[in-house]
Amino acid sequence: MKKPQIPVAILVRVSTAKQETARQISELRQYADGKDYEVLEVCEETISGSADNDERHGLRRAEQLALEGKIKKVLVHEVSRIARRNSVAHHFVETLEECGVSLYWQSIETLLSSGKRNPAAGIMLALLAEMARNESETLRERIKSGLVLARKRGVLLGRRKGTTLTRDQFLQKHKDIARQLKSGQSIRNTAKIVGKGISTIQRVKAALAA
Repeated sequence: MKKPQIPVAILVRVSTAKQETARQISELRQYADGKDYEVLEVCEETISGSADNDERHGLRRAEQLALEGKIKKVLVHEVSRIARRNSVAHHFVETLEECGVSLYWQSIETLLSSGKRNPAAGIMLALLAEMARNESETLRERIKSGLVLARKRGVLLGRRKGTTLTRDQFLQKHKDIARQLKSGQSIRNTAKIVGKGISTIQRVKAALAA
């Protein structure tokens, strides 16, 4: 008699619409197939890893599947795909563990085959979550310092004077924003999903309403 397949969920995340989740999904599906797991659902989201806990719809969906007892494992490509905020990452893992669900990433699992917590995975998770947070902070500082340096050198930032776009050209340029707004996303959520500024989102919303 064939052994029942272990039900799992795949969790993938990218920060902007310009990035793709295909590679993450492909590699995790390949791992699941090799282990003869049943991929019950792919929880996919396009949002900053620094987003608040309640804005992480993919993360919330994976939690829901765990709470409902539908899955036994959550597969992620790397810890930074969970979050770049320690509090979000640890809360997610704790919720999974309370449900008896193991988190897998790069050959590591948070629960042992006995169902008990894997101490080595806990240490590794804490270290990698902190590294992900530091990477995010370092990137922000580099962008800020780069802008300051550019201004000191007299580089003009933003749109060149005298350049204008028609309404249709503007909406075409920001069709990713228009798509999110039309689907009912708020201005704040849209900004995080597409990785663009609030002011740009507001201009697109005004153009759509015009």
